Amino acid sequence: MAINNDFINKIISCDKRTVSRAISLIEDEDNRSNELLKKLYKHAGKAYRIGITGPPGAGKSSITNCLVKLLVKNNFKVGIIAVDPTSPFTGGALLGDRIRMTEISLLDGVFIRSMATRGSLGGLSKNVVEACDVLDAAGKDFILIETVGVGQSELDIAQTADTTVVVLVPESGDAIQAMKAGLMEIADIFALNKSDRQGADGIAATLKNIIHLKPPSENKWEINVIKTIGIKNEGIEELLNEIIKHKNHLEDSGFLAEKRKNNLTKKILELVNSRLEVTFWDEKKRKFLEDNLSKIYGRKDDPYSFVERLIDFKI
Repeated sequence: MAINNDFINKIISCDKRTVSRAISLIEDEDNRSNELLKKLYKHAGKAYRIGITGPPGAGKSSITNCLVKLLVKNNFKVGIIAVDPTSPFTGGALLGDRIRMTEISLLDGVFIRSMATRGSLGGLSKNVVEACDVLDAAGKDFILIETVGVGQSELDIAQTADTTVVVLVPESGDAIQAMKAGLMEIADIFALNKSDRQGADGIAATLKNIIHLKPPSENKWEINVIKTIGIKNEGIEELLNEIIKHKNHLEDSGFLAEKRKNNLTKKILELVNSRLEVTFWDEKKRKFLEDNLSKIYGRKDDPYSFVERLIDFKI
């Protein structure tokens, strides 16, 4: 399969099979993916990216479903990246959530892709940004990224999404867990799902109090708590309105461009580090490491001096 103009044009016209192949190339880290991303880059940058994260069982998939239906109803084209903890072909437990997405996958202008984390600690596959770029180039207006769940490294979603929605449920301790997991730093909006359960009002009040105690963000956005019941499609319109409000706020204040530039800087640094790592470790340097490892382990040498010699290593 050649990455020619015909292949690129099929992606831009959102041919589902071609878009799926393109994401597979990226996910498999195929040698052709670099050429693909180069050619697609100028066609991307228009889609608005929404991150949906929160603890397992909070109802992220239900909220994603309802948001997609509402966006399609408003004539928007939507892409969804659903990140699973294991390969989407193994039928893991969380893949069951994707079965409920069958209904929205049949809607016009909707493309859904499951991606595996493949060992990534932050709840996002490391190739999600590139997959989003493909959907962006395919003409999607909104891209929803649903993560595996909350981990200590969940902050990586903030480097991918323009608006991050953190989904919580009224079970005791969730507000405290939100603070411990660093979610207060990444949340632009809180969705308190299953808000018909006992204690929902108390948790909502606690969250609002925590938010008020936080120093104001640089962009002066006031985080809101939206009550939802995903399986009943309640509160979803209010949630979407809040997302659009945040989008407008970022655009009007100039912070959307600034945030994207910051994320782009991080992306370029990652690409440089990745490229340097590949080119640096040739066979002779690896042998140099192996030859010196026992000496370092035996405390006859130290890793810091060794690294200095390794960097200055002349063949």
